[in-house]
Amino acid sequence: MSGIGAGGLRRLYGPEADEDLAGVYEKLRAEHGPVAPALIHNDVRVWAVLGHSENLHMVRTPSQYCRDSRIWTAVKDGTAGPDHPLAPVFTWQPMCTFAEGAEHQRLRGAVTGAMDTIDHRGIRRHINRYSNKLLNEICERGTADLVSQFAEHLPMMVMLHVLGMPEDYSERMVQAARDMIKGTETAIASNQFVMDALTRHVVRRRAQPEEDFTSALIAQPQQLTDDEVAAHLRLVLIAAYEATANLIANVLRMVLTDPRFRAQLSGGQMTVPEAVEQSLWDEPPFSAMVGYFAKQDTQLGGQHIKAGDGLLLGIQPGNVDPVVRPDLSASMQGNRAHLAFSGGPHECPGQDIGRAIADTGVDALLMRLPDVELAVDESELSWRSTIMSRHLVALPVTFGARPPQDVTARPAAHVPGPRKGWEVSSPLPQPVPPVAPPPVAEAPAPAAAPEPEPEPARRKGAWRRFLEWWRGY
Repeated sequence: MSGIGAGGLRRLYGPEADEDLAGVYEKLRAEHGPVAPALIHNDVRVWAVLGHSENLHMVRTPSQYCRDSRIWTAVKDGTAGPDHPLAPVFTWQPMCTFAEGAEHQRLRGAVTGAMDTIDHRGIRRHINRYSNKLLNEICERGTADLVSQFAEHLPMMVMLHVLGMPEDYSERMVQAARDMIKGTETAIASNQFVMDALTRHVVRRRAQPEEDFTSALIAQPQQLTDDEVAAHLRLVLIAAYEATANLIANVLRMVLTDPRFRAQLSGGQMTVPEAVEQSLWDEPPFSAMVGYFAKQDTQLGGQHIKAGDGLLLGIQPGNVDPVVRPDLSASMQGNRAHLAFSGGPHECPGQDIGRAIADTGVDALLMRLPDVELAVDESELSWRSTIMSRHLVALPVTFGARPPQDVTARPAAHVPGPRKGWEVSSPLPQPVPPVAPPPVAEAPAPAAAPEPEPEPARRKGAWRRFLEWWRGY
């Protein structure tokens, strides 16, 4: 399939896009500016919004752009019908993502109200426990693939726990969640598998509430129907899962391949949360979102947008817009103006949970495996790209084999030293060597020396005690 489709427009799918979608975006930027005409699957025309300020204007101006795909011309004429590969992503559903006005406030209010009931410190305990459970499965081998054996599983374990359905955790659920947003031939079936599990769970919790997000969502004063609850569970689960799985893999890859990144972590100039934030700029977990739709004729980025046109929220191209990032190598520490979590009325409500999973999971892995190293040359790493995301295929590593740990216990007091002298947490202070006494010319034979007193145990530093408290120990 050629990279050029109907009307001479560039395709955002197919071999060329799968190989280098970021390169396709840059070609579009050079040819058309911050807003460019392009094609998604089945050669459906959309506007790819590439500029940072143009993306922010679109998501923050609900009077001109909305997420209700029922007004999209391609949906009305059937070219983007229910059998479209991206239908699970853009098809209207009874949830806050597609609503606006009073209905959006009602549904969004229920989600944020349920989010407020989550104990974030308690969640970090579970994240740490699940992280160490996964690490126990690989630590004795000395080798692992941190994508398939860690990054892809930790967010699903945590999110199903948050939703109150840990019994539904399985390899099938992990793969279905990943497949349903890819635009593949099996995406619709994968979406159905996930929705069936969520619908069964809503029925169970409606009959027997417990202390979880699902029960809290059902109990909100907005009185969501079972269909609305299930749809919002899907939204929270898939958005948090896919974004966090990609985020963990991206942060770990940078730590293992970028000497500057690793040196900043080891030297204390950067914390794991700051490393996560830098990754959200450079490699956002979702590279784009389909989509926004024009409610009226308008102008954006020098282009005439007609009522009913579809627009692509360009997260990755917006993050590298030369207007806001003329030097891509410059550090973005302390700057949260990236588009990774969108913005405006539809900004991701669960971003703090995603950050917590990534922060805690990466920190737990580096604490347990401080000598972890990439097992292949960086040039051998590969990615799978879709319109929605760029997914690292594998991250093979080696490390010193070690026995499993009790996932409910405190961290081991002594861990093997890293090969290159870096560590995320500050090391314990080293003892000061004793000062030798001055030499004496001659002295009588000394009396028998008294037994030395035992040296008192070194008390943990305040930073180490704080870290263990924060991680839930």
